[in-house]
Amino acid sequence: MEQHPHIIHLLKCIDLEIKEQEGKYKLDQQHSLKLLKSIGVALHPIAVTRKSFGYADYPEISFRLPFPCDTSNFRDGSAIECFIENEESVKGIILSCDGSKGEFRLFAPDFPDWIEDKGIGIKLAPDHRTSEIMQKSLEELENNKTVFNLFKQVHGTQAFGEQFPTKEKLTFRNTNLNESQQRAVEAIYSNDYLSIVHGPPGTGKTTTLIEGIIQLIEKGEKIIVSSPSNTAVDNIAKGLIKQQINILRVGNLSKVDSEIFPFTSEGKMIESKQQKEIKNLKIRAEELRKMANQYKRRFGKDEREQRNLLIREVKNIRKEIRDLRNYFEDQLFEKAQVILGTPIGLNDFIHHNQQFDTLIIDEAGQCIEPLAWCIFPYAKKWVLAGDHLQLPPTILSNEAKRIGFNISILEQCFKNCQAIHFLNTQYRMRKSIADFSSGYFYKNELTTPEHLYDNGVHITFFDTAGTGFEEEAGKDGMSLMNEGELSIVQKIIEQEKLNHKSIGFISPYSGQVELAKSYLPKEMVISTIDSFQGQEKEIIILSLVRSNSESIIGFLNDYRRMNVALTRAKEQLFVVGDSSTIGTDNFYAKFLEYVEKLNTYRSAWELE
Repeated sequence: MEQHPHIIHLLKCIDLEIKEQEGKYKLDQQHSLKLLKSIGVALHPIAVTRKSFGYADYPEISFRLPFPCDTSNFRDGSAIECFIENEESVKGIILSCDGSKGEFRLFAPDFPDWIEDKGIGIKLAPDHRTSEIMQKSLEELENNKTVFNLFKQVHGTQAFGEQFPTKEKLTFRNTNLNESQQRAVEAIYSNDYLSIVHGPPGTGKTTTLIEGIIQLIEKGEKIIVSSPSNTAVDNIAKGLIKQQINILRVGNLSKVDSEIFPFTSEGKMIESKQQKEIKNLKIRAEELRKMANQYKRRFGKDEREQRNLLIREVKNIRKEIRDLRNYFEDQLFEKAQVILGTPIGLNDFIHHNQQFDTLIIDEAGQCIEPLAWCIFPYAKKWVLAGDHLQLPPTILSNEAKRIGFNISILEQCFKNCQAIHFLNTQYRMRKSIADFSSGYFYKNELTTPEHLYDNGVHITFFDTAGTGFEEEAGKDGMSLMNEGELSIVQKIIEQEKLNHKSIGFISPYSGQVELAKSYLPKEMVISTIDSFQGQEKEIIILSLVRSNSESIIGFLNDYRRMNVALTRAKEQLFVVGDSSTIGTDNFYAKFLEYVEKLNTYRSAWELE
């Protein structure tokens, strides 16, 4: 049987993306370490601050950076290589990274001999493992009749997924839900196929999903919850813990919130019989490693064989630890009402014959399509939650992007699915901050409760046109910066007497973010827009950077990024930009018109 054309298309996209990763992350004569550092895919040098054996007895390393730098590409779970000149690099994954310090795990029986030498670094590596899991899932999709039928409907031309009203009157545990949230919970409860909860910024999507999950549990269902973001998974986990739901959070976790840790297999294992066995095995592994480490870098044939035997035995012990852990996790699995994890974390944990009633994918607008098809087969019914009008998934390959690989599973399902439930009330920001997005993105259907109506000036545009503050290429020649805009930002903070701790400075360009860190008060949160999605601050200052005589706006033309940027502020939003550059674009022309109507359009000259 011939493969479905869209499966062939997705497999091609995965191939393009992995080839792009291989090219971008390569360290060779054409791709110097200096270049990799400048484009934010290598951190070098790093200083090791702690070594330990963690999950499944893998080596784990804490490190700090001698100077703060842009680590936004080093997300939790990113594939990396740890390297030093003239030695073979070691593969691993990032556990956490925040600009000045971080932690990673190595997939090796022991730490490399050179791990504490001067000049070690880490760089991003192609994520072959995730690619292989996605490819395998797509190739097996046609064997699962129910899921393949959904796949064909998602990529067909006919509408599907009509929503039937719930026959029962639900008793909501959360009595503060508004009407649109209640309707969405009822839709989750009565869903018998695929349903979408569309949650614009600040509309209480997580709150709604938690209530929906509780209602499904009371109906006797077993639930699986996923998201491409660990943060989103943890937010739902915390909400369910508060409601005393028996959850199990799975995945290769390191810096787990102390509130969630008791609900991970690690946390639940602490008092178990298996933990005592694992402890003894780890002691034995450590003894063998010490014996193996007696044979240093240069040794003869007999010593090498002896060392290899010891390392092989360490690997066997690690397998034994994994088997014990798997046995224990199987028992936990049977008792848990809700299992939560990222798609790859769930893929590692769930056996393919295990079935759930409902799968809920949160932040589905950031989930690339093949990642969703990896976990769709685990359930009989599906709920997607998110907002396809905010940032799409991150894709490296321009060719894959051009042919639609950055169309998320949510955006794809929006095309044909009829069972869409819009959360229509935002509780984050003042009315004038929300109203522009409501009009441009949400057909004026996003409303603001009365207590958030304006009581002053909440949104201001500072126009740099005519100041001569033009964009410049950053040191790497890639990301742009605009020093003049930062001087405007400093004046806004000073003249408006803003509390530094209440401010978030955001910009679409990482070059501007890096420059801002040396310019602006240290107490402020300074971030790219992409890294700030899902967060909020009392005050947001947005620097648009672009200022040129050709009116070129580059990737400012991804308006979804601007939707995120314009909806992070709770009380005050300041936007700094050049109207003569951005104003020729229809979206920005509408925004300028909006602030003019509010009478909050100001020239940067006023700050002189």
